[in-house]
Amino acid sequence: MTGHSHPSLAATAHRPWPLPHGRWTLRQSWYDLLFAHWPVPAEELRPFLPPDLTLQTFDGLAWLGLVPFRMVDVAPRPFPPVPPISNFPELNLRTYVENGGKPGVWFFSLDARSRIAVAVGRTMYHLPYQLAAIDMAPLDGGFRFDSVRAGGNTAVFSATYRPTSAPFLAAPGTLEQFLTERYCLYAAAPSGALQRTDIHHVPWPLQAAEAEISANTVPAAAGLPLAGPPSLLHFSRGVDVAMWPTTTISSQP
Repeated sequence: MTGHSHPSLAATAHRPWPLPHGRWTLRQSWYDLLFAHWPVPAEELRPFLPPDLTLQTFDGLAWLGLVPFRMVDVAPRPFPPVPPISNFPELNLRTYVENGGKPGVWFFSLDARSRIAVAVGRTMYHLPYQLAAIDMAPLDGGFRFDSVRAGGNTAVFSATYRPTSAPFLAAPGTLEQFLTERYCLYAAAPSGALQRTDIHHVPWPLQAAEAEISANTVPAAAGLPLAGPPSLLHFSRGVDVAMWPTTTISSQP
């Protein structure tokens, strides 16, 4: 990937709205992901969202997602990636929202092993990044992922996961598409202003997955008690991602 081009920009027909105006400013790749999802009553999640965001549901249920993965080749345009600064494991806790006809993702927490990523994510994108000790390694055709948030064992996640099917693309109108094909991130600035960051990538290559989660206190650390195993599991080898500058869409707290 060069500083002046992005391979994913060649495919845009799958997007729910056109590419943003202007140039993308940050590139990264998201690899070896587990999408672990739990259905949650919408009334349990709505109090955690800004008033200008609409919580989206599928068949009457909201969804909470926990996603461990590898960030690779993170770099601002036009600079090249600088390993190991540009490569690190991450874990995010998220749900699905909409504003102005643009469905996107709202993060309750993002844990990363990179101090630089945490600082940039918090200051430039106003995302709730936190530093964590994370180890991710190949295991039995899949991965082992262990995360402990810095400052104590208040947010711990340990799991092994692996794909169990051939890759496929989510069909339009399916739950899989609803949970994965999202092309913006929402966040609240310290002032309370609602902000949106547009992203782009090719459609997710998904695979059915299995996972053994031995510890998971990440939702509880965010005030979201969650019991039992996830209802839905998917794996993806990943996508290359382009990000645009953050824009303010509401100035009201």
